[in-house]
Amino acid sequence: MPPDGLIGQALPRVEDERLLRGAGRYVDDIHPEGCLEAAFLRSPFAHARVTNVDLSEAVRAPGVVAAFDGAQAAALAGPLVFDMARIVPEPVRRSVDPLVRVQPMPSLATDRVTFVGQPVAMVVAESRYLAEDALQLIDVEYEDLPVVVDPERALEPDAPLLEPEWEDNVAIAFNFRKGDPDAAFAAAHATVEERFRSHRYMAAPIETRGVVAAVDPFDGRLTVWASSQTPHLLRDFLAGALGYAPDRLRVVAPDVGGGFGMKGSIYPEDLLVPMAARELGRPVKWIEDRAEDLASSTHGREQVHRIALAADADGRILALRDDIVHNAGAFTTLGLVVPYNSLTHLLGPYDIEAVDVRMRVALTNTGVTAPFRGAGRPETVFAVERAMDRLARELGMDPAELRERNMVRPEQMPYATGLVYRDGADQVYDSGDYPGLLRKARELVDAEELLAQSSEERRIGVGYAAYTEGTGVGPFESARVSVEPGGKVIVRYGGASQGQGHRTTLAQIAADALGVRFEDVEVRGGDSGELAQGFGTIASRTLVLAGNAIVEAATEVRERAKRIAAEMLEISPDDLELAEGAFSPKGSPGTKLPLGDVAGFLSPFNPARPKGESADLAAGSIYRPSTVTYAAGVHAVVVAVDVATGMVELLRYAVAHDCGRVVNPTIADGQIAGGVMQGIGGALYEELVYDDAGQLVTGSFLDYLLPTASEAPELRLAHLDVPSPLNPLGVKGLGEGGAIGPPAAIANAVEDALHELGVVVREGPLGPSRVRELIREAVKAGHGKVNTVGS
Repeated sequence: MPPDGLIGQALPRVEDERLLRGAGRYVDDIHPEGCLEAAFLRSPFAHARVTNVDLSEAVRAPGVVAAFDGAQAAALAGPLVFDMARIVPEPVRRSVDPLVRVQPMPSLATDRVTFVGQPVAMVVAESRYLAEDALQLIDVEYEDLPVVVDPERALEPDAPLLEPEWEDNVAIAFNFRKGDPDAAFAAAHATVEERFRSHRYMAAPIETRGVVAAVDPFDGRLTVWASSQTPHLLRDFLAGALGYAPDRLRVVAPDVGGGFGMKGSIYPEDLLVPMAARELGRPVKWIEDRAEDLASSTHGREQVHRIALAADADGRILALRDDIVHNAGAFTTLGLVVPYNSLTHLLGPYDIEAVDVRMRVALTNTGVTAPFRGAGRPETVFAVERAMDRLARELGMDPAELRERNMVRPEQMPYATGLVYRDGADQVYDSGDYPGLLRKARELVDAEELLAQSSEERRIGVGYAAYTEGTGVGPFESARVSVEPGGKVIVRYGGASQGQGHRTTLAQIAADALGVRFEDVEVRGGDSGELAQGFGTIASRTLVLAGNAIVEAATEVRERAKRIAAEMLEISPDDLELAEGAFSPKGSPGTKLPLGDVAGFLSPFNPARPKGESADLAAGSIYRPSTVTYAAGVHAVVVAVDVATGMVELLRYAVAHDCGRVVNPTIADGQIAGGVMQGIGGALYEELVYDDAGQLVTGSFLDYLLPTASEAPELRLAHLDVPSPLNPLGVKGLGEGGAIGPPAAIANAVEDALHELGVVVREGPLGPSRVRELIREAVKAGHGKVNTVGS
């Protein structure tokens, strides 16, 4: 799509110059005078009773100012209760009749611990070193309890209970059915049924979590700096938990070094550090170390799907069944969000008339799982796209051809799936060309030349993954646009950037809507003190919601400025035009009235200011979407598998994506590329592993592997953008799509490379040891012979 004004231009990111000079300001760069530092004692047990916590030695340690146990924390701040987890829109309730159990999370454990890394006590001292030393002096008495880490085992009748008051470990459960899947399976020409597992991994941002809190000694206002994606939600939570009026509590998210959904959650430390600052009357700081991050920050992904597809002889899918078990970890912090996302993205871009799905969410003695870039979508896409390849093999069809035959066609748009989305609206794909995306991805990946290089020792395969993504979920986002007398335009929005380039893309939108130069726009976000209302940057929503809120506010400012400028020039508003920040009469471009002069004219010190006019040139907007809009994409990858070592090499990776109207192509490509690399990490390297005792055995970067630039494949990208009819900008969300496809596409490619050996890929990550084991198992099952090192 060609540029339309500034929108569509690949302008350089305005954020980068400051960050590249080392002038960024992250939470750890904030050092209020007299600041204390906190450290947390965390449970070494996955499940145990806490019979005693003795802080007496710790509080007498050098430099220690205070120490808190669970009872003290509960009295001062209470548990973490997440209202969002309790929200079930009535249409969702009617559609799937969900069971939703939500248990409050103690800020510090009191009578029990339920996962390794759960905070048990907090020490506040003059330095982090002294606080850590004092932790060693805390005496905690534990009584071991039985442990369950596997979600399927947790659902068995004799499984240890995480919540003693419950009769089982089911936190959430629902069913969805449409059409007649039983009849479809009975009449099918071909069926496949498989068990696929999406393994657990996490965001692992370059900047870990952190909180600094300080109470103003003059007026008692509390300021919190947090590495958060949702500063306004954190403010509202803290206000309720600590008893502050929202206008006396400010939360600032400064520069944030990656979030990926993980920093959209609220954690015990977010509450305890401000609580300590309030109680002690001094600033308090806590910065998470990497071991804490891996054990205590939220994890993602872990699901088991027992999925079946039924098809006719032509490859048309008649029905889908899926029995899903989702591992919540020890607490369900956000309720339906992730498991229901899995349901509403299960059908993806496919037109399937009969569906039967059961979802059960199990509590286990593992770290909490919550939204992580994709939030339920990569898991469900892995299951469906793997099943598509298994069905294609059963039918003897090309996997890409099978996908195309079953895709929703452009002429079917808008397309109703029969589901209800989690915002309570009927799920309707608003726009898109899914077959066109598949064709473009096949063209980009150009697999034939690479497949021709396959050999017995180095086998080459191609894999695909297609998906849809509901983006821009409500309930709202806010923005305010103001013009200063000097002509500078300030845009405030309720989100918070973690590297997405908001200061660039939102400035492009504002400049176009207002009629000013790009360089005259300054974008401010991540600060509840700048804007009273906001929701945050999660769920691929900022461009859709904040972008359209900015358009509405800027349009109102522009129209008001035009009316006032017309009065100043004594002509009709219809005879004025605004370009590059100045009004001029039509046909007289030499006469210019700068927008800043209009703002100055409204000064309260100007006696000529019209009566009844407010003293600033500004407007605010709260944008409330009717429902989400649907982005989509197809990933295609060619891999080479070394049969002897099990090493998987990515030869070429292609993505064809539809995110509606593209605001900045360079930033859009960067979002996709970053997501792809995160997805590659999950496909090949990253896994959080617990042993049977609930101990995290991948608790450092020595064991938890991350991809680096050296592992980045040749990446080919294309945008096939169909503007959304659901918002004025025509945009769709973009932040998560790149991470959704890689696990499925790479698994499909590896199986394609090794299918002659009888290999079936049912879970990842596909590191060398797992691939070698798959080959050995296939050979042992009688699918042929192959020489492998160590076999």
